[in-house]
Amino acid sequence: MGMTMAEKIIACAAGVETTKAGDIETVTLDRLMSNDGTTHLTIDMYNKLKDPHIADIAKLVWIVDHNIPADSPKTAASQKKMRDFAKANGITFYEGEGVCHQVMMEKHVRPGELIFGADSHTCAYGALGAFGTGVGCTDYLYAMVTGTSWLLVPETLRFNLTGKLPEGVYARDLILTIIGRIGANGANYKAMEFAGEGLHTLTMADRISICNLCVEAGAKTALMEVDDVAMTYLNEHGRSPKAIFTSDDDAVFAQVYDIDLSEIRPIVAKPHFVDNVVPAEECLGVHIDEAFLGSCNNGRIEDLRVGAAVIKGRKVAPKVRFLVVPASRTVYKQAMKEGLLDIFMEAGAIVMNPNCSVCWGACQGVIGEGETLISTGTRNFKGRAGHKDSFVYLASAATVTASAIAGEITTADRV
Repeated sequence: MGMTMAEKIIACAAGVETTKAGDIETVTLDRLMSNDGTTHLTIDMYNKLKDPHIADIAKLVWIVDHNIPADSPKTAASQKKMRDFAKANGITFYEGEGVCHQVMMEKHVRPGELIFGADSHTCAYGALGAFGTGVGCTDYLYAMVTGTSWLLVPETLRFNLTGKLPEGVYARDLILTIIGRIGANGANYKAMEFAGEGLHTLTMADRISICNLCVEAGAKTALMEVDDVAMTYLNEHGRSPKAIFTSDDDAVFAQVYDIDLSEIRPIVAKPHFVDNVVPAEECLGVHIDEAFLGSCNNGRIEDLRVGAAVIKGRKVAPKVRFLVVPASRTVYKQAMKEGLLDIFMEAGAIVMNPNCSVCWGACQGVIGEGETLISTGTRNFKGRAGHKDSFVYLASAATVTASAIAGEITTADRV
């Protein structure tokens, strides 16, 4: 019996020839990422160990991205703890470089790797054919100390992509459509695998956006076949694959979905669940107080180009705050070079340093009671972006920017 991509990566990490869904394997991790959301807690637990040690310093990557610059003395203290520990132990450490998943994709992730991240959206790494999955502090600490962990091998949902996205429709619309179709629990502890001719029409930015949001359907991980697009990206960033895996023809999938990209339309996820998706037209006219273009899902240069093209020569609506937050320093510098940041600022947007911003909801740009945000962030749960009685809609960079101009939810073809 053949194996899926997820099964092959786990088997490789476990040092076994074969494995199947439902098996439990002890695996050696290739990389361990943690950010300032929880690293201070991991350090506290580490310091209580009888024999504290790190299995392989070279595998650790720590990134300050959630609250930067620090928003309070409490945040400053936790970041200092993280900073000092990383320096004392020689851990690869980034501060001000950008959102953790974007930084990892730019600098570290390789096809075939098995990566734990102390953040739920670690599944983004599947855009390069790596098995990335989010873990809590306890599992992270165990892997940090031993270099190993255990995994229940997940079943796989296969998404065969055909066709091409229409003009004005984006990968963000695609993944929200899929989440709406299968539901927020539709991929619980499963791998979501993407393949087919349609995959080859998607850019790396598209792929990261898709894999990043798979956790919102409950996925353990997301994976995409490595093709020329992925290899070009890898080569441009000076890396080579650990291994390239594809699912066997006789691999067993829990379910197979056929998705025609040409049928996807602009989508909005309404409060307070990511799977509460509707065609964007159904939300036309909803008043907004704030718009957000950024996050690990849609803060790449391609997203900023889309937003800048929509808003060029126009203005942000009165009384609307439009936050534009590049996902990394690299993206920020490229946006400056291309004049995109000038376009946003001339339109009245607030351009911010690379960080999680209002997507995290605990720092910059939080919204107040009764306010409405339209966002390219990852989640729209109740209270996610500020007050518990606020409202968050999720949409593409184009729809978010158009809405910032109109002062109400609309699509780019209507402004």
